[in-house]
Amino acid sequence: MGDYKRVRRKLEHEGRIVKFYSDTMQLPDGSTTVWDFIEHKGAAAIVPVTENGDIIMVRQYRNAPERYTLEIPAGGLNAGEDKKTAAARELEEETGYRSEKVEHLLDLYTTVAFCNELIGIYYTEELIPSKQHLDPDEFLNVEVHPLAELVDMILTGKIQDAKTNAAILAYKTKKGL
Repeated sequence: MGDYKRVRRKLEHEGRIVKFYSDTMQLPDGSTTVWDFIEHKGAAAIVPVTENGDIIMVRQYRNAPERYTLEIPAGGLNAGEDKKTAAARELEEETGYRSEKVEHLLDLYTTVAFCNELIGIYYTEELIPSKQHLDPDEFLNVEVHPLAELVDMILTGKIQDAKTNAAILAYKTKKGL
């Protein structure tokens, strides 16, 4: 396999969450092509596990698939914020629970072909009731589901969110459930 080299990066559009670029790339054979690249500030997510092993989830409308999705709590990193802190913050903001013991589960790139979004995924089995703090444009419902039901929903295509699928299956595997 030869080397790839970015010859030029041109900012095409800057959105609230991402920047869109056109990258002129030199290919291993010396020719050039233009690839799309989306720059993302990073994100964090968390699998909140109740005392009896159920998982707290959020259902919210997502613009890209134009429907409501069932997901683990997640969100973008604030300036200067690490992923673990962001995961704990999102837990409280979205579900109204907090935790003083947040454990790393895995990291994953959401779409390696054109985006550098890297999500740090954590879990907690120690939930403390607190207060929900939704963003002004955030409307969601909090739901609690048994782990086995979520795995079935993943395997039957009812949950299609990549971070949620990876997180739930990784948690199940890590715990040997």
